[in-house]
Amino acid sequence: MALSFVLDPPLTPSLRERIVQLWTDVTNAGGAVGFVAPVTAAEVRPTAEAAFAGVESGVDRLLVGVDDGQLVALLFVVDNRFGLKAHWRVLKRVMVLPGSQGRGYGAALLREAASVGRVLGLEGLQVTVRDGHGLDTFYRKAGYREVGRIPGALRVAPGDDRDELFMWLDLPES
Repeated sequence: MALSFVLDPPLTPSLRERIVQLWTDVTNAGGAVGFVAPVTAAEVRPTAEAAFAGVESGVDRLLVGVDDGQLVALLFVVDNRFGLKAHWRVLKRVMVLPGSQGRGYGAALLREAASVGRVLGLEGLQVTVRDGHGLDTFYRKAGYREVGRIPGALRVAPGDDRDELFMWLDLPES
């Protein structure tokens, strides 16, 4: 694994398209990143463009993982846009290229996000997880703990409501 990370890479048209394609592929592989499969790039693009706008404004951050020149992982570090919550951020759209799970990309991405959080002087990171995918176990292994749950908050299909879990990572000073 020759994984490297880039914080806030230039959002070139090429990178935007690669992110939209990754987001589409992750969703269609069953990933819980804001959509329910099947989804097209055209459906993902408006949400992606809104996320890009947050990064371009300097409020949010984009962390990408690249292996051998290929985009294999990413997440957004999103500001709460509320002064009383300025000491922590939310990780959104945590994605790893389908077919590459099990290579440690996801764990490495979370470690790098924690490092970014410390550099930014944050005290914690929060991530929201759609229950039913076993992702809470993945986040627990990375040091996160469940701090809240809303039963049936996410309706992924008629008759298929999932709990929304809130996971938290303390970022003690190094």
